[in-house]
Amino acid sequence: MKEYKIKINGNDYNVAIDEAEGNTAKVEVNGTPFSVEFERPIAKPKAVSQVKRPAPAAAAPAAAPVAKPAAVSAAGGNVISSPLPGVVLSINKQVGDAVKKGETVLVLEAMKMENAIEATCDGTVKEIKVQKGDSVLEGAALIVIG
Repeated sequence: MKEYKIKINGNDYNVAIDEAEGNTAKVEVNGTPFSVEFERPIAKPKAVSQVKRPAPAAAAPAAAPVAKPAAVSAAGGNVISSPLPGVVLSINKQVGDAVKKGETVLVLEAMKMENAIEATCDGTVKEIKVQKGDSVLEGAALIVIG
């Protein structure tokens, strides 16, 4: 039941809509019931599906390793992208440094947690696309490894 307080020509009315089906509705205005007919059928609201999220873990490690599959850049290197939005806390490598697959290259803070961003392949750091303190969105390019 939906209730409304409306004003028509300066007069206050309490309107309660009990049920609506097709092009008719049962309505109560200031305690008096009415059957109201509409010109067109009443559109029913679509059902909203509820998405359930998993419960947070009781105790999470301080630096949970997070890695995302690397994309290949136009320059021929593998791009490490941000797996989630956050702030760059530290960059552990510099351009020209050798890296091994699984090695932490950057630390990203997201939702008050430190996330270790790992190299997705062996190689050399070709380019660093972010700086310490930068806010990044999910999918943003962080580091290019070649």
